[in-house]
Amino acid sequence: MDLCEEKKSYLLVTGASSGIGREIAIQLSEQYSIVLHGRDKERLQQTLSACNPNHKHLIWEYDLTNIDSLEETFTQFLFENNCVISTFVHSAGYMKMIPFKMVTAKQFRLSFDIHLIAAALITKVLIKKKVNGDELKSIVFISSINSKFGVKAFSPYAASKAAVDGLMRSLAIELAPAVRVNSVLPGSIRTAMTEHLYEDTTLIERMDATYPLGSGNVKDICGAVKFLLSEDARWITGQQLIVDGGRTINISG
Repeated sequence: MDLCEEKKSYLLVTGASSGIGREIAIQLSEQYSIVLHGRDKERLQQTLSACNPNHKHLIWEYDLTNIDSLEETFTQFLFENNCVISTFVHSAGYMKMIPFKMVTAKQFRLSFDIHLIAAALITKVLIKKKVNGDELKSIVFISSINSKFGVKAFSPYAASKAAVDGLMRSLAIELAPAVRVNSVLPGSIRTAMTEHLYEDTTLIERMDATYPLGSGNVKDICGAVKFLLSEDARWITGQQLIVDGGRTINISG
């Protein structure tokens, strides 16, 4: 019997304990069984309680900075829960605003481990036939407009997100036609991770002036992800979908 006929299929959402990842998991639980990933079990339980109870959902508690054991641990999780992954949304994130002259190697490693290397290693596990069969069909990486446009004090974050988009394009070619791979590039979205930025009233005023459609929220990103995972996007791969309320085309700002 085929591997994928024996095992239940899920959508994996990393970073599902808060922010964009949490909202993606909740919204997509209406049509998918979700593997909720995060490193805070209590917050993952809160996300789980908000998901559609008509589908079965699982919690995968893991710190993505533990890169060396990621493949083994994730593989073990899949086998222990008798599940396979059909779709993968990588939303786990790390952000620290800091001037470049104060940046450390540790901050670069954290950004690259969580945003890039974790995404790559999880994908590597999911394309192994002995682990996931031929189940994987679509991947969406949550990137950032900072991967395309410069911004002060965000060098590690922006560099790692640019790397994520480079990975996305390469995987889109290498994994075609079996798997579609795209990324969503949000503008500034108010979440727990970015809340400290909104303490600056001048920043809020500047955003109000430079975002033609005003401030966005996590649901705006969910809609883009849902589209890219759907059959309506069956002929879309290797693309960066910018969702920023027009910010990056506003040359008057």
